[in-house]
Amino acid sequence: MTPIGPSPVVTRPSVLPRGVLAGYALGSLVTGAFGTVPGLLLLPYLTDTLGVAAGVSGLLVLLPKAWDVLVNPLAGRISDRSGSRRPFLLVAGLLLGVLFAAIFGAPFTGEAASGAYVAIAFLLAATAYAFFQVPYVAMPAELTDGYAERTRLMTWRVAVLAVAILISGAIAPLVVDATGGGRTGHRWSGLFVGLLIAVGTVATFLGTRKASSRTASEAEPSLAAQLCVASANAPFRALLLCWVVQAAGIGTMLAGVQYFADHVIHQKAGGTFLFAAFVGPALLVMPLWSRVGRRHGKLRSLIAGSLLFAGGALVLLASPTLPPVAVYLVVAVVGAGYAGQQVFAMAMLPDCIAYDTARTGRRQAGVFTGLWTAGETLGLALGPGIYALVLQLFGYVSSATGEAAAQDATARLGVLLGFTVLPALLVGVAVLLLRGYREVARSEEVGS
Repeated sequence: MTPIGPSPVVTRPSVLPRGVLAGYALGSLVTGAFGTVPGLLLLPYLTDTLGVAAGVSGLLVLLPKAWDVLVNPLAGRISDRSGSRRPFLLVAGLLLGVLFAAIFGAPFTGEAASGAYVAIAFLLAATAYAFFQVPYVAMPAELTDGYAERTRLMTWRVAVLAVAILISGAIAPLVVDATGGGRTGHRWSGLFVGLLIAVGTVATFLGTRKASSRTASEAEPSLAAQLCVASANAPFRALLLCWVVQAAGIGTMLAGVQYFADHVIHQKAGGTFLFAAFVGPALLVMPLWSRVGRRHGKLRSLIAGSLLFAGGALVLLASPTLPPVAVYLVVAVVGAGYAGQQVFAMAMLPDCIAYDTARTGRRQAGVFTGLWTAGETLGLALGPGIYALVLQLFGYVSSATGEAAAQDATARLGVLLGFTVLPALLVGVAVLLLRGYREVARSEEVGS
């Protein structure tokens, strides 16, 4: 059987300047912060500060991001028809910074009114994020025509993404605690992350101003036609399904960090340490993953990273009997797997786009990345929703005091299973979905 997959066939490899690599990568301050902090803080904010029931809280977190499933393809279509994607980054990114701060600024005292306010603010922020993320993710396929160069670009991006997740995910909870906790602490934390998003926006807009762009000559005549072309791309379809399910697994684990710290390992600053253990190793293992990818190919390397993530998550089932240091070490292994998942999946996406462009001669990267980011957003939204459902089923008790309520043994078991078994199962299923993706024999670019 002839394997299906995007071919690294180009006429001449292009090497990106370090300034462009760094400029593009700094956009991960935006995507990392918005992809991490809501999944980390928003569910506990609703259940333990605003007093909203766990099941309702999960729905409030899920619906605004599910909205992006509709908005992201539209953002891709609009950005495809524009002359440049960079203006989208600036306008949408700055607006996102303001709206993000607003999410954690609920001015109402009632549970229903506060929950509705958070849902609306989150919906508006998710819409702004769509118009930043879709053009941003579309850019690699247009910045370089080199198969290996796209891996290099994604390595830079994921390295900065790891820093962004570490800064936003580890420091945001500290800001909450340092500024008094409760509603006040969350307002300051929202402002901090909003400013981080604004900095990343300006940095990537300015950093890519001198980058050349390679685009195909024309686009499909309608959004429906473009979606049909994307769905007919078998490698892209398999990769997208894997990406969505993996995002759900990652989102489930992120949603459980604070609950896991409070009710399983019983560490007051455990959320921060868990995040540092999860993200910190990514910076160290990134060069290793790059070498693994060159030797074994992107597909096998993605599978290896996924299995490392799932295996480490299952080991965490023993957390109630382990000392906190051992738990953090296992989480570091999970983080190393997460780094591999991110770098190779994102490096394979531009290959799928380039494969389609070579086949059709049309410029439609925005539609592929619109579907890609919509899928990622849906997966990351499903994660907290799934975790909240588990909490509800296991009888988790909400609180409006700003402090987590004491939980019984059944609720604590739900916290543990949602943080360990569920992410492992989801990532394992995602690996099986990669059967529809076959990477052709890798070859060096002609003329290199």
